[in-house]
Amino acid sequence: MNPVLIGIAGGTGSGKTAIAKKIIADYGATEVEVMEQDSYYKDLSHIPHEERASQNYDHPDAIDVGLFENHLTSLLSGNSVQVPSYDFSVHIRRKKSRTITPHHVIVVEGILVLHYTQLRNLFSLKVFVDTPADIRYIRRLNRDIKERGRTIESVVSQYLKTVRPMHEQFVEPSKNFADIIVPGGGQNEAAVDLLRTKINSIIA
Repeated sequence: MNPVLIGIAGGTGSGKTAIAKKIIADYGATEVEVMEQDSYYKDLSHIPHEERASQNYDHPDAIDVGLFENHLTSLLSGNSVQVPSYDFSVHIRRKKSRTITPHHVIVVEGILVLHYTQLRNLFSLKVFVDTPADIRYIRRLNRDIKERGRTIESVVSQYLKTVRPMHEQFVEPSKNFADIIVPGGGQNEAAVDLLRTKINSIIA
């Protein structure tokens, strides 16, 4: 089996995960695995919590892209990897990890996965999910409060200080590297159907 890597990028709250779930639903969990950029934030346990909370997590330098690339290359070579688990409430890596084995299709999703040249070179298909900023912001607000224990004030502050400017500087320009652009996220069935057709042509 030769694994196929599909990179799915797009702004925070754009619907990347929803599209990944649709791919899993189409081809089955035994055929498709998902790897998330969020698992590869650098471990900041060596600095105080207050300082960790103030870091720019939307900048490309926040990601351990060397480890990310190494794991993807290992999977392409038929080897299993131990994917880190990241605790967003305290901004450190957990001790536990998740084993991922080679699958026919591996979806790699994250806001910056099309930014890094070394990752783009590994993808058989590059997808950018293009969703309006107001919808993305509302989704992020809800997620960070419900799932990551943030306050409204902290989410708004982070959005204005780092999320929005980093999106404009790094995420949005990576759309130019996409093979397929999906407007409106996973709700755009016509674009998702096009994505299915392209995947079928690759894995056939």
